[in-house]
This record gives sequence, structure tokens and C-alpha cells, in this order.
Amino acid sequence: MLRLLIEKELRETIGTTKFAVTFAVCALLILLAFYVGARNYQVSQSEYEAAKAENLKQMEGLTDWNQVDHRIFLPPQPLATLVSGISNDIGRTVEVRTRGELRPQDSRFNADPIYAVFRFLDLEFIFSIVLSLFAILFAYDAVNGEKERGTLRLAFANAVPRDTYIMGKLIGAFLALSVPLLIPILLGCLLLPLLGVPMAGGDWVRLGMLILSGYLYLGVFLTLSVFVSALTEHSSSSFLLMLVIWIFAVLIIPRTAVLVAGRAVDVPSIDQISYEKNRYNAQLWAEDREKMNTYWRENPPSQDAPREEVMLKFRSFMTELSDAREANARELAGRLNEDRLNREQVQQRIALSIARLSPASVFSLASSDLAGTSLDLKQRYLEAANAYQQMYEAFIREKTGSSGGFMIMIGGQSEKEPDPIDPMELPAFEYKQPETASFVEKSMLDLGLLLVFNLVFFAGAFITFLRYDVR
Repeated sequence: MLRLLIEKELRETIGTTKFAVTFAVCALLILLAFYVGARNYQVSQSEYEAAKAENLKQMEGLTDWNQVDHRIFLPPQPLATLVSGISNDIGRTVEVRTRGELRPQDSRFNADPIYAVFRFLDLEFIFSIVLSLFAILFAYDAVNGEKERGTLRLAFANAVPRDTYIMGKLIGAFLALSVPLLIPILLGCLLLPLLGVPMAGGDWVRLGMLILSGYLYLGVFLTLSVFVSALTEHSSSSFLLMLVIWIFAVLIIPRTAVLVAGRAVDVPSIDQISYEKNRYNAQLWAEDREKMNTYWRENPPSQDAPREEVMLKFRSFMTELSDAREANARELAGRLNEDRLNREQVQQRIALSIARLSPASVFSLASSDLAGTSLDLKQRYLEAANAYQQMYEAFIREKTGSSGGFMIMIGGQSEKEPDPIDPMELPAFEYKQPETASFVEKSMLDLGLLLVFNLVFFAGAFITFLRYDVR
């Protein structure tokens, strides 16, 4: 009996013009998302390689490592082609110095501001916006529409158990919508390697789970639509109610979550933090200038002392001052940054907790976690840049004898021109993604919530229909 009901639902859904048009639109959008994403990856990879080459080229002809203006770049991520997340919002370039804080800059939207207005067409957008609307369109009248057409009473003129009937409805509707979408999704997956997107084994696993999360999200709105259809008498009422629910779930709740969290926790701005750091640095410089004056008063240069010896002692003194000043500045910056980070994390927890009342937000969080483009991306990149800064400082210290904080030329004009530096000697910056298991573990909460949404709405539709008046 269940099999017959599922087959009936499949025939009634797939055989309609509405399904043909919907499938054509969805297939086109999905294939377009994969193609555009792959092309964007090619462009991003070309820009990344060109930026690295230009960074090395601008060092040509330099003879002093202290004159080097070195930058590192965030490489494009393969799955960011399908779920952009925050990958286009954060800075991709970091100017590396031996001292001071590092700050990413030059986001994708700096180079292409039009994308900041219209954003990208990616898989997350298609599932969260387009497919959720289509799920509502196909299931809003699953029960009350059958009653209005008289087919519900006709079906129960036979000995059809209610639980079997609603199970057939739900399973048949889900299969009718989800199975045909596998065709454009699989074709899109084939496009990725063909268009030069490097996909490792872990990337395919995460992509598979990303698609699974999309199907779970599709199931949420499908079961919710059937639930609402069983709660209301008229299909027009269920359609309007589902549209209101969709607007709240997709548009209002996520934005309200950010607004409430911003009011609940006061996070100091970047400008406020920078002002405190600059003021403290100015204070340290003033103290160091006084120490320099004291040094020359207590150690006046002697006529008999060799100039090189005097300058070497002064250089050693200045290096100690510079190291102490940098340590103090780092200590203050660390306290300010830690306080801001702690407040920011509390704010994010509040915002995400409220946002997770919406299945659309839950899916967005799950998909960005799996794609590696979640809020953690910025922190991972900054941590990698800070680790590289230590390598870079050690390299410069080895080449010049100091870390670049203070430089004094000793001696007169050299008879021999210094040799140009070799930029290829610079330590290479490598940004490594965490293991696949880390991404999967991070997404399990949101995947579990999507499953819970499905079970709750499925149970609601099931229980409600058992009491539904089919006459």
C-alpha cells in the first residue's frame, strides 16, 4: 500500500507542467552555480599567482633586506566556489613586517565592488532561497488541496490507513523533488575538475555532506508545508502562512539575531582599539627618546674611541629599547585584542543561538562550515600569518643582524657595490586547511538541528493528519 501511494504521489508531481518548469529552472541555476563558481576559482587563482609574482618582482634590484616590502596572500579555496561564506569579505593580503600587528586587507569586494551589492550565485543561495520556495510551492496544498479537489475523500473511500497515506505523501513528495535534482548536481560535480578546480578526497567528502545538508534543508520546508497544509482548511490559507514563515525564517530571524546580539554585548570597534594602541605607542616612543638623550649624557663619545665601536654600542642599546618597546606594545595589543575577541565571541554565540531558530540560518552555518568559509576562516588565516611573521623575523634577523626595528649605518661609503638580494630565499607562506574531520565535526550541530527540524515537522504533519477531517 505504501509503495502504491508513493508511486501515485510521484506520478502526480512529476507529470505536471509546474514540475517541468521548476525542474528546468533549478537545473539551470545549479549548473550555472557550479560553472560560475569554477570560473571564479580560475580567476581567483590567476590573481593569486599574479600577486605572488608581483610581490617578488618589486624586490628585484634591492640590496638591503630591511627595504623589503613583503606580502602574503590567502590562496583561493576549492569549495568556496560553491559556498562563498565570508571568503569574499575578509582581507586576502597581509603586509608582513618583523614587528607590529598584522591586519588582512584587500578583500574580493575591494577589487570587484559590484559583487558586494549583488553577491554571488552559489549553491547555498540556490538551496536556501530558490529550492525552499519551490518546496513550499509543491507541498503547501498537499492535504487541504486534496480535500478541495475531492480526491482525499475518494482515497479514503478505500481501506487506506491514515498513517500510511501521510507517509506516502511525505516520502513521495520528497523523492519527486530531490531525486531529479541529483542529475544537475552530479553534472555540476563533473564540471569542477574539468574546469580546473582541484578537488582532493576530503573536498569530495565535504561536498557530499554539503549536498546532504541541502537535502535536509529542503526536507524541512517540505515537511513544514505538509504540516501547515494539514493544520488549515484552505490551500490559500496554508500558502499565505507558509510565505510568512519563509520570510521570517530566511530574512527576519537572521537579521534580528545580529541586531539583538549587537545590543546585548558592546564590542569595541577596530578604530577604538587602534586609537588605544597608537596612543600607547606614542607614549613609548616619547619615553625611548628620553632614554636616548640620557644615554648620550651618560655616555658622551670620546675623541679616542673608534666611531665603529661607539655606534655598535649605541646600536645594541637601541635594539634593546626597540625589543622592549615591541614587547610592551604587544602586551597591550594582546590584552586589547583578547578583550575584543572575547566580547565578539559572546556576541557571536548570542547571535548564532537566536539565528538557529531559523532552518535557513542553520543550513547557511552548516554549509559554510563544510566549505571552510565560515567565521573561522579569518581567524585561521590570521593565525597562519602570525606564525609566518615569526619565521620572517628570524629570517631578517639572520640576514641583517637585527629584526628591522632600528637601523644604523656604520662606516663610510663602501667601495664595492652590495650584491642584490635574492627574493627566492624568503621563507614560503603556506596556508593549510584543517583536516576534513574538523570541518565535519564543526558542522554536526547544525546538521543535527536540520534533522531535528525534519523530525519535528514530520511528526507534526503525521499527528495532525491522523485527526484531520477528510470529509
